[in-house]
Amino acid sequence: MLMNRMETLVVNSAIRRVLQRWYEAPLLMKLGGRTPGGRVVEIGCGSGYGTKLVLDKFGAVRVDAVDLDPAMIRRARQRLARQAGRVRLAVGDATDLRAAFGAEDGDYDAVFDFGIIHHIPDWRAALREVGRVLPVGGRFFFEEVTATALARPFFRVLFDHLKKDRFTAGEFLAELPRQGLRVDDRWVTRIGGDYLFGVAWRV
Repeated sequence: MLMNRMETLVVNSAIRRVLQRWYEAPLLMKLGGRTPGGRVVEIGCGSGYGTKLVLDKFGAVRVDAVDLDPAMIRRARQRLARQAGRVRLAVGDATDLRAAFGAEDGDYDAVFDFGIIHHIPDWRAALREVGRVLPVGGRFFFEEVTATALARPFFRVLFDHLKKDRFTAGEFLAELPRQGLRVDDRWVTRIGGDYLFGVAWRV
């Protein structure tokens, strides 16, 4: 599901970039470490700022980044022009990385999700695909917006989200082991359960 105009403005804002760089990325590193030398995929890459963090801060050597919105991929291509040799961008669906990149089972050392899975109608299929493309020991870094946040008037008025079958933090965490992903205690919630951060391992 594509974002509406208001959410597009928010995710491309300077405030969002500051939060990603100085709060979200350090928190995910605290929970799951870095990925030096790793081959990584980012689902829902947007304008490419998260991709740049994965390269610069997490230490990935190569990132495949996919987004459903062609306009976002164009922005990402501009932002990542200097890293073009280390980044592969594609318009595509996070539930089918084989179609986007030819991704086979266990192809990536890590998968990054900076708040995209709550936009996907079949979010369980997205987690299934995450599990498929990771090898045993591969890591899934996630930052998600939960049904608790989506039910708040602020979100309902300003943003256009799916209403049915959205997940709470507990439901998201419970689905991970069903897809071969073990999270243990490497997760936290923020703002009354509105936001969920964590790192799961492929088992």
